[in-house]
Amino acid sequence: MLDERQRRVWAAAEARSHGRGGIAAVARASGLAENTVRKGLAELDAPQDLPAGRVRKAGAGPKRRTDTDKTLLADLKRLVDGDTRGDPERPLLWTSKSVRELAKGLRGLGHEVSYRTVARLLHELGFSLQANRKTKEGSQHPDRDAQFRHISDTVTVAIKKGRPAISIDTKKKELVGDYHNGGREWRPAGDPVAVNVHDFPDKTLGKAIPYGIYDIGANNGFVNVGITKETAAFAVASIRSWWQQLGQARYPDATILQITADCGGGNGNRVRLWKTELQRLADDTNLEISVCHFPPGTSKWNKIEHRLWSFIANNWRGRPLVSHEVIINSIAATTTNTGLEVYAQLDERDTPKASKSPTRSWPPSTSTATTSTANGTTPSNPQLNKSQTLRVREPRRYTKQPSDC
Repeated sequence: MLDERQRRVWAAAEARSHGRGGIAAVARASGLAENTVRKGLAELDAPQDLPAGRVRKAGAGPKRRTDTDKTLLADLKRLVDGDTRGDPERPLLWTSKSVRELAKGLRGLGHEVSYRTVARLLHELGFSLQANRKTKEGSQHPDRDAQFRHISDTVTVAIKKGRPAISIDTKKKELVGDYHNGGREWRPAGDPVAVNVHDFPDKTLGKAIPYGIYDIGANNGFVNVGITKETAAFAVASIRSWWQQLGQARYPDATILQITADCGGGNGNRVRLWKTELQRLADDTNLEISVCHFPPGTSKWNKIEHRLWSFIANNWRGRPLVSHEVIINSIAATTTNTGLEVYAQLDERDTPKASKSPTRSWPPSTSTATTSTANGTTPSNPQLNKSQTLRVREPRRYTKQPSDC
């Protein structure tokens, strides 16, 4: 790649070799101006010694805009400054601060400047394109750190003792059919997959509700894809399916099942049907089930979010989920370099929305955990009479036999 001085000298040498009319011929062929070729001829006749790395004499070329326009930087800083308090008449107060809009604003202030110059000046001033950053979490409970340590320690102890420890959550509902799916896939140029313009649900195909169980110790997942409603009964049915198909064989001697979950959806800490169905699962499996709920607004720290759902979403990116078969196969084909394996099944059962348990009141929790994790109640065993009420401690536990915690 020739620099500007080398191009001039080369063009001048070509023009001189062509004789009369050479300047015009080289200018037409190269796209250089005739004056540039003539300047190159002058440099051939009177070569100049320039320091290494320079193509012009010191001080040559146009002056920097900031040298000829002393107020340009100050006005640019004022336009791009995000603090607009006390100055309701500030230019670009309610406009997008793109480089083109900033250049337009500067020209309105009497500065002759292009958007490219504005971009260069912004970089020199230390500015860069910035997206919003989610860092404001609102009020923090004084026990927040203790909550997370409590959950982490509980799960760590369970894994060290060879007990099953699972992270559960529902992925967002997916429309089944020719609908846009975020992301891009390699395809022949100019041949994108055609999908529906509007995302109105197909009444025939319906939607898919993936409920995931991630085995933290074994690094594998199980996804139960429902087609009706996201309920507490569906959540527990998914856990039951995982236990029957994977968990029981992997942990044959297990007596305790450790669960971590967020506080929303069917597995919320205040959902009565969730507690009733978990108790029924404990009765049927003879497992003591311990549940640790993450505090509100912190579900992103649940393991399943970044160890299962993120990889599934990446695996089916840019691919319309045209059928339940496509969804199941895409989930089951998800793998990672760390050995993640995922199992998936379609669940066409309809599950109840509300609890049908005759129990009307719940005994208070006898939690010894921090105050903000001990604010729930737990169900008594429907098979026990009042004198055999099952009382539990945080994390909430559901057992076959009554215990005095």
